[in-house]
Amino acid sequence: MKVLFTNIKELLQTRDSPTAVLKAGAMKELPTIKNAYLLIEDQKISQYGPMEELPTLQVDNTVDLSGKMVLPSWCDSHTHLVYAGNREQEFIDRINGLSYEEIAAKGGGILNSAKTLENTSEDDLYQQSLKRLEAIARLGTGAVEIKSGYGLSLEGELKMLRVIKRLKESSSLTIKSTFLGAHAVPLAYKSNQQAYIDYIIQTVLPQVVSQGLAQYIDVFCEKGYFSTSDMERILDAATAYGLIPKVHVNQFNSIGGIKAALKYNALTVDHLEVIKEEDITALQNSNTIAVALPLCSFFLGIPYSPAKQLIRAGIPFAIASDYNPGSSPSGNMNQVVSTACIKMKLNPEEAINAATINAAHAMGIGATHGSITPGKMANFIITKALPSYGYLMYDFGNNNIDTVYVNGKSLD
Repeated sequence: MKVLFTNIKELLQTRDSPTAVLKAGAMKELPTIKNAYLLIEDQKISQYGPMEELPTLQVDNTVDLSGKMVLPSWCDSHTHLVYAGNREQEFIDRINGLSYEEIAAKGGGILNSAKTLENTSEDDLYQQSLKRLEAIARLGTGAVEIKSGYGLSLEGELKMLRVIKRLKESSSLTIKSTFLGAHAVPLAYKSNQQAYIDYIIQTVLPQVVSQGLAQYIDVFCEKGYFSTSDMERILDAATAYGLIPKVHVNQFNSIGGIKAALKYNALTVDHLEVIKEEDITALQNSNTIAVALPLCSFFLGIPYSPAKQLIRAGIPFAIASDYNPGSSPSGNMNQVVSTACIKMKLNPEEAINAATINAAHAMGIGATHGSITPGKMANFIITKALPSYGYLMYDFGNNNIDTVYVNGKSLD
């Protein structure tokens, strides 16, 4: 099946071959073609170019996109999309003055979600999660990472990971799975945190690996949750099994989590709302990608990651939604990109690169996703008629997506 798209007002992120993760000044470079054509064949991008160079082609269908733009689908490299229920009462508690940490201390937060998940059947959890997955796809997300972490028990974590596996099998989106058993300490282990870490390492982790339920390992390294030494114990065990670290660090405090993660060649370090000069120096000497989560900062009212500082330091930088019920109840990557521009002062080119090419690398799929490149998956967004691509970020309150293609097929 060959489909030809013609008269594209502007075709964004056109790169002739797969591109390495972008750094520093390269983040401001966004190659585009105005008045372009795009040919897709079956599930992949075949060729593209300016309309005046369009060769004679035998195709099954031609689509005129006059006035519309095309860009690669968003890659969302950090989500907790599989969860049960919601936590709107905590939203009200924060409005009334309680902090995220205070809510957690009284049994809210992650433990609240764990309790709800325990009382939710696997089929119900799957149906709730599938609705969210379908919604983010229609908002332009073509690839997504999903974490466990609301089970906090063998049964609960495996339930979540099985649901992620079912989503992979039923959806056309590319989905990566992350085991986050060390998301919080369950009440049963409150007085003996090390016993819970032993339980993760000795009981849960072997089952996750033997059942092939995760590609990545994550730990919430933060005061009140898991220390750097806790994280190192877990990463020691997980990396021995072949899981790749993608970890939560520096959300509220800088406690050495970045340096600890780098010992294990973490693919990404995520959050980074609070960062010290020594953290930046450590990242400069690594290949680890810094992933910021602007909607979490927006929703909780906490500082934003210092995006421009990280980019100027030559650190590869990506953005993701952190979709979860407590601190970022949205998987809208268009809002993520707009917020990155409005609050983190990224220019549109930096924001698009951070949510496409670099975000694909942050999921380990940079060779197949994140740009308009021959041979890559035909995952792309067709906008409504727009004056420029900067309008996508400027018009933050409206949905400017006309159609989404995933694996060469329209979601409409």
